[in-house]
Amino acid sequence: MIRKLFSAVSGQRHNERRAEEYRKLIRQEAVIGGQLFGPVPKHGRREFFCLDEHTWIWHEEWTDENGKHHAVTTRYDVRPHGVFKAQDGQPYTPLAGEEAHYFYQAAKLYNKRVKSELYGLAV
Repeated sequence: MIRKLFSAVSGQRHNERRAEEYRKLIRQEAVIGGQLFGPVPKHGRREFFCLDEHTWIWHEEWTDENGKHHAVTTRYDVRPHGVFKAQDGQPYTPLAGEEAHYFYQAAKLYNKRVKSELYGLAV
């Protein structure tokens, strides 16, 4: 019985470590992704990352000239029939035209930079 308990605790710790490593890598990828669009303004934060095989996140925070804090989160869902985005809880809308082109270019550059800068892979 005690062996089962230790085994369960050990397995749980292993899963927790793996989850923390995954979160750490996502945070590092988000920083690289946020830099794709130029320098992040002072007192600002910008993140762009791939959460899973179908989901991309863009998050930006900044303080305007009046000292007011702003934050916008955009979620992109890649589906077989197109890419759809939702911003701050609004309904999903399809990407089209320039916006779809820019998203594709950003995702391509993100993959290239993350593979080389974070994982040391040749691209």
